[in-house]
Amino acid sequence: MADSVAVEDPKFTLQEVLDTFKSCLSENKEVYLEHYVAGWLGLVRFMNSLGSVFSFIAKDAVNKIQILINHLNGENGAHYVTVQSMVKYELDNQLVDLTKRASFPESGCRTLLRLHRALRWLELFLERLRTSTEESKTSVMCSEAYNESLSQHHAWIIRKAAGTAFWALPGRATFFDVMNVGTPEQVVAMLGDALPLISEVYQVTENLYAQNNILDLP
Repeated sequence: MADSVAVEDPKFTLQEVLDTFKSCLSENKEVYLEHYVAGWLGLVRFMNSLGSVFSFIAKDAVNKIQILINHLNGENGAHYVTVQSMVKYELDNQLVDLTKRASFPESGCRTLLRLHRALRWLELFLERLRTSTEESKTSVMCSEAYNESLSQHHAWIIRKAAGTAFWALPGRATFFDVMNVGTPEQVVAMLGDALPLISEVYQVTENLYAQNNILDLP
């Protein structure tokens, strides 16, 4: 794991994200934090490839990724190998602000929760892209995905800015080109392979947070 997020990231490919999320889960369905972070780096490259439209989410994601990298590379890094070990370590040692932001605004649990919520939005959006037609509007698909996921966690001014940004999204063909897979049919097929993997990682994390009552960390 690198010490920091690379400033000049290599070109995005959907295959990279597919391979990374394949590596995310152990045989016991634990989520390897290093692979989770690597998967998110790929998703950030995807958003950055589309210009400034997603910058309000991409920039925040980069900040969160850096915090998790710092935990992985820190003196307590052994406790951050998996999301499960991270949650146990931080809760056992009272390193999480449970009711209000105070002493631990950069706890691993809080930081990953923000990425977790954004992952749901991207999953919903990419699923809509997968099942879309040439006439489908990416602005509508993205707005619908956002309203079903991230919007409930954002202040009104951010929701307003997001709604405005989505209307500037390029068309479906541009999204498919950015994924660097091949023909539209190949993109659809690869999304069909990638999305169940992303969904499983999301659901394992969701269940873990629910079991520990930390889905609403401030």
